[in-house]
Amino acid sequence: MPKPTDEELEIAIKKAVAMREEDEDPFNLAKCLLSHNFRMKHLEDVLAIADRYCNMGMAQRELTHLVRAIEKAKNVESYTSQSEQQRFGLE
Repeated sequence: MPKPTDEELEIAIKKAVAMREEDEDPFNLAKCLLSHNFRMKHLEDVLAIADRYCNMGMAQRELTHLVRAIEKAKNVESYTSQSEQQRFGLE
């Protein structure tokens, strides 16, 4: 299935927000779309930083950015799933 265009996604997000505000989401489609869109942004950041890390000779600075992006994505995942996160990275 092709990825929606930015315009298509914007329309769908606006409709999902309206559905949630009007409490008209009988199958939780709007809830799922909004949650997945929120989480996807953080996962796309992880992908971009991981790609940069690999293409820049795996520099320590890029590794630090990658670990932070992973931690942020995990925080978002824990927040949205209302569960405790597992620790990862440099501690």
